[in-house]
Amino acid sequence: MRLSARIAAAATALVLAGPAVTACAPATSGAGATADAKTGTLRVWLFQEVDNAPKEKVVQQAVSAFTASHKGVEVTVDYIPVETRAPRIKAAFNDPASAPDVIEYGNTDTAGYVKDGGLADVSREFAAWPDAKDTDPAAKESVTVAGKIYGAPLFVGVRALYYRTDVFQDLGIAVPTTQAELVAAAKRIRAARPELYGLAVGGAYTYGALPFIWAAGGELATKKDGTYTAAIDSARARQGIAAYTGLFGDDNCPAAKCARMGGNDTVTAFASGKAAMAIGGDFNHQAVEAGAVRGKYAVVPLPGLGKGEIAPAFAGGNNIGVLKSTTHRTLAVDLMKELAGKKTQRGLFDAMGFLPTYGDVRAEAAARKPYAAPFVKTLEAGAKFVPATPGWGTIDASLVLPTMFQEIVSGRKDVGAAAGAAARKMDEAFRK
Repeated sequence: MRLSARIAAAATALVLAGPAVTACAPATSGAGATADAKTGTLRVWLFQEVDNAPKEKVVQQAVSAFTASHKGVEVTVDYIPVETRAPRIKAAFNDPASAPDVIEYGNTDTAGYVKDGGLADVSREFAAWPDAKDTDPAAKESVTVAGKIYGAPLFVGVRALYYRTDVFQDLGIAVPTTQAELVAAAKRIRAARPELYGLAVGGAYTYGALPFIWAAGGELATKKDGTYTAAIDSARARQGIAAYTGLFGDDNCPAAKCARMGGNDTVTAFASGKAAMAIGGDFNHQAVEAGAVRGKYAVVPLPGLGKGEIAPAFAGGNNIGVLKSTTHRTLAVDLMKELAGKKTQRGLFDAMGFLPTYGDVRAEAAARKPYAAPFVKTLEAGAKFVPATPGWGTIDASLVLPTMFQEIVSGRKDVGAAAGAAARKMDEAFRK
């Protein structure tokens, strides 16, 4: 997801000594506040970016607009490091006195935070909000648990195919339009330029692998009567797993070097000129522009199996939510709308490159900044999301899928055995 692309930075104006990310948070009560004050101070926690100044400027404009229309109200904004978000936010759920009213959170955290009783159900207000009608379906899914809405999408992030235009031109290779052409191009490049990875892949790059599974018609899990069951070991999912893990080898990306690579590693390999292709996000654009390949690359949607098909991408991103414990619910919901509204999302795209979650605003953005067009096209083709259950957090943190990929590329297990083991671990997490 988008969070994984960030580097931790010191929080500004935050005086909290949170425990390590791996520490267990206290149990949460899930109790909601009964008061709904219409004046006073609202506290907001947002994520600290690597370069936070542009974000702060956009946020300040939104806050100024909010306070101008809400007399007797002040807003304080604290920026917290992404990597320490889990214990701090969960601790806030259990301590209303020190908790913020509004938070930014990663979209894969939604189900877990709802289970913890921390987020307020804003279904009624979301349905009545004019901006919400233009929300991308995948983004709306990321704030939805059991049919109820627990926030507003702030931005969405997807991945596409970065490729070296100079290498493709020198070798006379056409831009791939199918997965088979992609694999062939990667291997041809590696053979002609052994100093390069054809397509940089990583055994720890879950969100780079998922498009191969989804393109083959596979799914992570199926849902019936509100319960998820792993589907990673289905025939179609195994086909996609085989396609992805087949890219690890001396003829493309040697397993000894690539098995432990994550998404940032693959993008770094591309940006530094060590790979001819990589699967990277819109949020990686600035890093690639700052690298050795500037002016020598382009981006297209990652191809699917059939000619002209686009492989479904994971719809990552962040949301804005209201804490159930707030004593300023009406104001907090209004502030959520201001921070996640169309005007603010336009500003965040211009300042940070964050893709808007509204279809109309995203189309405007792509027209103004052409680099966004392949990512917008990928979203329009139908991005997908992970199972909306707290179990996914366990699966992700336990590295179930990276372990599966690494077992296959190392030769310790074949696709069937590794997928079966992963499915059993996923089902255990879903049950818990």
